[in-house]
Amino acid sequence: MSQDARAAGDGSLAPETAAKAASARDALAERDGVLVAFSGGVDSAVVAALARDALGGDAVACTARSETLPAAELDDAKRVAEEIGIRHETVTFSELDDPNFVANDGDRCYHCRTMRLGRMYETAKELGIDTVCDGTNADDPGEGHRPGLRAVEELAVFSPLLDAGISKDEVRAIAESYDLSVADKPSMACLSSRIPTGLEVTEERLSRVEKAERVLREWGFEGFRVRDHDGLARVEIAPDELERALDPAFADAVHEHLTDLGFEYVTLDMAGYRTGSVSPGGEAGDGGDGSSDGESVDDESAAGDESSDGGERSDDDGVDLGRRYPR
Repeated sequence: MSQDARAAGDGSLAPETAAKAASARDALAERDGVLVAFSGGVDSAVVAALARDALGGDAVACTARSETLPAAELDDAKRVAEEIGIRHETVTFSELDDPNFVANDGDRCYHCRTMRLGRMYETAKELGIDTVCDGTNADDPGEGHRPGLRAVEELAVFSPLLDAGISKDEVRAIAESYDLSVADKPSMACLSSRIPTGLEVTEERLSRVEKAERVLREWGFEGFRVRDHDGLARVEIAPDELERALDPAFADAVHEHLTDLGFEYVTLDMAGYRTGSVSPGGEAGDGGDGSSDGESVDDESAAGDESSDGGERSDDDGVDLGRRYPR
């Protein structure tokens, strides 16, 4: 992304949005350096692009790897950081080390964000950077139960989009002006949001949810979730794709694949895909992109089946993605 391209991009924005983007960029430029909690979603990507403009090589994007972020999201984060031209670091930690997170109460996202941002601060300190920023936007505080935002406030994380009054729609417009590939990417909540409140978060549950959703993605579905109700898989499909899921061939295939992954029962939710359907505050409960896309992993964004040393996933994981159900 060249400087000329960035300057030209500002001209495509509405004057008010352009002014807000400039305000956020100026606020970043006042810092000696920043580390962006980076999921690769649209919110954290816009912060990273603004920071790269404002600070050049003194801006760093950092993605936290854990069991709750799908490997595909980590790959996307690496790709988007390269697209922006910002230095990209990864840190590894495990939310499962915290019994408060594992218990999966109404503050699960608070415990997750506290750990995740704590690792960001440790990395920033190692790099000689004082400021950690995230992708919380101006719409996030008004979206109901958001315990992760409490962690952002307690840890004094800098939220340039929020401070400049930039809404989610404006974030996407700014992303388009930068010609970012994630401008239209839906918010992506972490895998633990697929597990109902009160049911323990375990590596087994996170792993089978990730593999199940990978199957649906490989089959071409775009809006979906697989909810893990203690061994019962509740499959949610977006309304505009639901007709495909009502095909008996799909029912047979999804039952075969998901029971192979360890689910005892497989159901299709006739209400379709919707956020936050398993828990109070569910997925909507965590924006800000350090997650995963403050972004609502939810920005945010940690690799499920990957080993802690960053090795690639094995093909021998029980999922034969070469199989397809009849169209």
